[in-house]
Amino acid sequence: QVQFVESGGGSVQAGGSLRLSCAASSNAFSMSRIGWYRPAPGKQRELVASISPVGNTNYYANSVKGRFTISRDNAKNTAYLQMNSLKPEDTAVYYCNIDPLLISSYKWWGQGTQVTVSS
Repeated sequence: QVQFVESGGGSVQAGGSLRLSCAASSNAFSMSRIGWYRPAPGKQRELVASISPVGNTNYYANSVKGRFTISRDNAKNTAYLQMNSLKPEDTAVYYCNIDPLLISSYKWWGQGTQVTVSS
């Protein structure tokens, strides 16, 4: 059983920055590609960014490319999302999980962390 706990969200003005953290309860974390997700119109959740197990291959959605940076510390079973130049459209609850999602991973969703960006 895996549990993800997200933290670091908050309220900022447009142009501000936040750093999100994703702590995993399982040592399998270090062998898994990890993604950050947020709700999107027409989708349950969209993949915002993901990082390979050793951190050498990253993915970013076009909407966040150049502004967000994903990283990880396998010794701490933790992934991070540095969010810079935030825009009001980045307002959402952010979640982490493995990438790609599997049927079993849908029960691993945490509570998420709220990010609110005001204009």
